[in-house]
Amino acid sequence: MLVQAAGFALLAAISPTALLVMAVFLGSDSPRRTAQLYLAGAVLMTVLMAVTVLLVLRATGLNQPQGRAPRYGLRLGLGILALAGAAVMILRARRARPAPAVSGSSGGQDTPGAGTPRKPGLMSRLTARPRPLTAFIAGLLIFAPSAAFIAAVQVVATANASALETVLAVVIVVVLTVLSVWLPFIAHLVAPEATARALRNANGWLVAHGRTLAVYALAVAGVALVVNGALNL
Repeated sequence: MLVQAAGFALLAAISPTALLVMAVFLGSDSPRRTAQLYLAGAVLMTVLMAVTVLLVLRATGLNQPQGRAPRYGLRLGLGILALAGAAVMILRARRARPAPAVSGSSGGQDTPGAGTPRKPGLMSRLTARPRPLTAFIAGLLIFAPSAAFIAAVQVVATANASALETVLAVVIVVVLTVLSVWLPFIAHLVAPEATARALRNANGWLVAHGRTLAVYALAVAGVALVVNGALNL
């Protein structure tokens, strides 16, 4: 149970956005305070969602023997949802590619709308002027539950485990899910300059390949959930 839940939690932890946002906050005027509130928001959202999903699944009886089919049906549905999310990210990436400018036949001007600046997204606005409050909100938003996270909690909720084992498993899931936030935060406390330098060096790679990494994580989680759910139905 622990190994399977931890595996899904690690897939949920793969969030280039979370790491990029942490890099921004650690480079702000008040890095520790801002990053601390970002971590607090991430942990709060993850704990609340873990407890909520756990209680809902237990209340619906999915942890009972007769709940086997719905249990694995839910896992299959989560896998399909994860694969759909990966497909949507791929389509958005293709649409976001800038189209080449097309010159007019008479005036040689670009087509209307070419080069029109995009409106910044919510996360861009929250990180534009890093403050403790916006950092806390960013933590809440970024760590809204994903399919992989719900699958990790479902593994715990439907396992035949004691109360102590369940609590321990939930703690492990939460710690692993917010790995991309607390790990750089602790590293910054120990070695601030080296951590800031490492994050700056990683930023370029994350900007260029972060979406691809997130798509792979969603696809792996989706395939694992679909296979596991389908084989056990």
